[in-house]
Amino acid sequence: MAYALGRAVGTAVVRNRIRRRLRVIVAARQDVLAPGAYLLSARREALSMSFAELERMVDDALTAAAGT
Repeated sequence: MAYALGRAVGTAVVRNRIRRRLRVIVAARQDVLAPGAYLLSARREALSMSFAELERMVDDALTAAAGT
């Protein structure tokens, strides 16, 4: 799993905070992810979303990537 968060997202502190939130969400889904390489990208809005909203968006993205 790789995370793409460009400088436009914010400072390093902001990017790392978003990256940590994404890592927690993905870690909880490791057992259901198909083997492969994944790249998650996020915008600054990810920081202001509730954790549940961000979880839903990541779930939707992973489902779309799996093709199911």
